[in-house]
Amino acid sequence: MIDVQESFRVRPNWQLVNHPDIAERVDRLVRAARDKGDLVVWVLHTEPGTGGAFDPANGHVQLIDGLEPLPGEPILTKTSHNAFTTTNLQQLLTQHGVGEIVVSGIRTEQCCETTARVASDLGYDVVFVTEATATMALAHWSIRDEATMDEILADPRTLTAEQVVERTEYALAGRFATIRTLDELTGVPVSS
Repeated sequence: MIDVQESFRVRPNWQLVNHPDIAERVDRLVRAARDKGDLVVWVLHTEPGTGGAFDPANGHVQLIDGLEPLPGEPILTKTSHNAFTTTNLQQLLTQHGVGEIVVSGIRTEQCCETTARVASDLGYDVVFVTEATATMALAHWSIRDEATMDEILADPRTLTAEQVVERTEYALAGRFATIRTLDELTGVPVSS
């Protein structure tokens, strides 16, 4: 479970998130994993010393309300986009004999996709649950830093969250991961 943390909810672009109910979606996936006896690993993104939403000093680097790790479920903190480079995730998975990982969390095209790609390169079978990931509209690279939210949304080059998700699925499917639905993994239909 990658970066399902309050840091995102305090940023202005959270109003554009495609799955504002991401905590419920992730919880559903977590409950199904626990029922099967699978290892659940929680990952939080940190940017110490930056003063921003991901700086632990500001108190937002914590799971979104409603998500609660059980005793013994690892909580890792990372400073890179993927969940492997700056953590002991690979060692942890090896110790538990894990050969397949299920990826969910926040941002679909960033930390989730990057983790899926690295995991695939490391030899894991990767299942990517797009319905249990969240993202926002993505501004064109040439205006991202200086544009307001209104300018980003008005720019025809901006990708909607749905377009970002679709492109992520196209890039991952059959190359780095298998795309699966929440229904497939939990056996319970998603409520609309």
